[in-house]
Formats: sequence, C-alpha cells, structure tokens
Amino acid sequence: MMISRGISTRSAHFRKGTRPLVAAIAALGGAGALAFGFAPPAAAEQAYGVKIDNDMTQCAPGKGPAVRLRITGLRSGSGNLFVRTYFAKDSDWLRSRRYIHRIDMRPNRGVTYACVPLPRAGKYAIAVQHDANGNREKDFSTDGAGMSGDPVIRTFLGIPRPPALEDTTFSAGDGVTRLSIEMRYMD
Repeated sequence: MMISRGISTRSAHFRKGTRPLVAAIAALGGAGALAFGFAPPAAAEQAYGVKIDNDMTQCAPGKGPAVRLRITGLRSGSGNLFVRTYFAKDSDWLRSRRYIHRIDMRPNRGVTYACVPLPRAGKYAIAVQHDANGNREKDFSTDGAGMSGDPVIRTFLGIPRPPALEDTTFSAGDGVTRLSIEMRYMD
C-alpha cells in the first residue's frame, strides 16, 4: 500500500487495524508526530555553547527568565571575564561546550554586573572565570573563579578541584532572579 509522499506501509509489519493510523502519522510528518504525543528530544530544543552579549536590558523589570548577576571581589579591571550558564545536570556541569550561554565581557575592579538570559524557569548553575591577563588560558596562579552558591573551591596538589553540582545549583523563576558570586583567587 502506498500513501502520499511515497511512504509505503507494506514493508513494515503492523498489527491488524493499525496500518491506517501509522500511515496517517507518517503522512503528516512532524505535525502528526506532535499531534499524537511524539515530541523531539529535549536536547534538540536547546543548543549548547552559545556566545551572547551582556545585555542588561534583559534583566529589566517585567523581563525574564533571566539572572541579574552581581560579581564581587574582582582584583582588577584587566583581562576578560567569562560567565557560563549550565543546566543543573551532572552530564553538563563544567564540561567543555556543555554550557547553555557564555558571556565574554570586560571586568571592573571590585564589582561587575551581568544579565544572563535563561531558556525557561528551572534549575541552573553558573561558573565565572576572570582571565586576569587576557591570554584565554587557565593560569591558576593569577586567574580568579567563582560559582553560584559561592562554594569553597578546594585544591589537590595546587590544582583547583571543581565543587559538586549540588553545591552550585539554584532555582530561577519566570522573572528576573538576583544572584551574587564572589570571585576567589589562589594567592
């Protein structure tokens, strides 16, 4: 049996009486799949590793979901500041290119503000890196780091060890969530 768009139901084995339903879903394509409760996986809905600008207007009253981030303890205004937002999933936390957004910005000595837009209300974690000399390398002796929840960053043989995801996770609603992160430096 052939239906529109050259889709054949003959090669597949169906229970008696189900062939017309399957054929209808196939003919409708994506719309048919959604109508019958089949949805694309969540990963297809959200891209990873997206670089965005620091747009403070997205944290204005009535906007969101977003995080208005206050970053304190910056030792200098030199170099680069990288703000990375992650879904609160162990499979994503601090993994290469598994962040939702990355904001690259110039720091201010002392306090800097960033607006981090979120795809939807939910649980997230944020990591901030101060690349003090601007070389885009991890220089543990000069660079600073901070994370949501302000966990203690422990070291092993002088190398910083990342905190557990549960120590950095926060909940964001549909509006603007306020969050503060204190930068920490090795020396």
